[in-house]
Amino acid sequence: MRILTFKEFMSTEKDSYSAAYEEELDTSVLKIIRQVKEYGDGAIRSYTEKFDRVRLDNFVVSKEEFAEARDLVSSSFLDAIKQAKKNITDFHQEQKEKSWFITKNQGVMLGQKVTPLEKVGVYIPGGKAAYPSSVLMNVIPAQLAGVEQLVITTPPQPNGKINPHVLVAAQEAGVDTIYKVGGAQAIAALAYGTETVEKVVKIVGPGNAYVARAKKWVFGDVAIDMIAGPSEICIVADESAPPSYIAADLLSQAEHDELASSICITTSRVLADSILIEIEKQAAALERKDIIDKSLDSNGKIIVAKDLTNAFEIVNEIAPEHLQLMIKNPTEGMYSIKNAGAIFLGNFSPEPLGDYIAGPNHTLPTSGTAAFSSPLGVYDFVKKSSIIHYSQEALLETADHIIKLANTEGLTAHANSIQVRKDDSDANTQHYQKNSRNSD
Repeated sequence: MRILTFKEFMSTEKDSYSAAYEEELDTSVLKIIRQVKEYGDGAIRSYTEKFDRVRLDNFVVSKEEFAEARDLVSSSFLDAIKQAKKNITDFHQEQKEKSWFITKNQGVMLGQKVTPLEKVGVYIPGGKAAYPSSVLMNVIPAQLAGVEQLVITTPPQPNGKINPHVLVAAQEAGVDTIYKVGGAQAIAALAYGTETVEKVVKIVGPGNAYVARAKKWVFGDVAIDMIAGPSEICIVADESAPPSYIAADLLSQAEHDELASSICITTSRVLADSILIEIEKQAAALERKDIIDKSLDSNGKIIVAKDLTNAFEIVNEIAPEHLQLMIKNPTEGMYSIKNAGAIFLGNFSPEPLGDYIAGPNHTLPTSGTAAFSSPLGVYDFVKKSSIIHYSQEALLETADHIIKLANTEGLTAHANSIQVRKDDSDANTQHYQKNSRNSD
């Protein structure tokens, strides 16, 4: 982990995948997608055997496996998952949107109809760790939005089963269809369907580089939430922040994987030195030390800023997934932040609080996309239709404006669509007037 000045940081080339790596990744992912589209379940079984090293005749989780999982988890885990579910539900309840309509004079009614998506697929990573928290974070907003059908795909363990904590979390969240499928093949199956896996209209959930790339390539055939990159944390700290807290929080992010990014921006060089000492001390006792060391060597930075204004400038340049403001007045500082997925205020609001129990979603924009993207929410599981109703009188009143604009754009058929109604109305008016004179 390096200590950099602001000038050194700004002149450092931003980390990115090489073009050669991206090309190799795309070649592999596109091949998998083509195979799944052509061979369906057969391709899934083949890739599951190749990548997960297990041969599955049936990759749908059975009722018996759900029941077995229930017996394998502790009561304390159940208590924790129930509390997390409540907090996540309470928070996302506030995001629910309603259809709305407004009426104007002369029979004009306009509005927006909100409709939940019909079927959504949730990808839950396996691999290096199990993520029951991600089940809740992805499923609960979809349920609150009113999604009719939810399914989960997740890689199987070497024994051919799914991590019991993931299964119990799915049960608690109300999902009973889980496929033992991981990687790009799972994304392809959800996007195009197989003999067993039904096609969905949207795919959400985090995953490795293959999963992220597959989501990119199926986008357009189905919707996706985002293309997530490696996890990130950025901490802004002044001299009031305990270095032991900062070090612990940086390490908590670095343990995700070797590509995770852990950055601290501080106004104190003395604090920067103390953080380095604490990182070395705490990392020595952590189980995932090898991953942490590689992550910090590649993507760990402590940046010494001139002042907080300078620090916030750096934050908005990075647009981090997670931002912690460990400064004297974090609430005030929050208003200087334009780009961040989630903002944690104060010394007692560490990033893992948001990962598990606070309530806001932990599926967040990464790789600088917080500059234009938002956390996953209820709003990601609905679509909106505009509603337009005009009476004859209201249409005729604005007809000439529409005709003028359409003709200006050279779209004479558009203009004609209005003109025929205007001519018909004029003819009906003349007919009525003629009949009125004859009756007199």
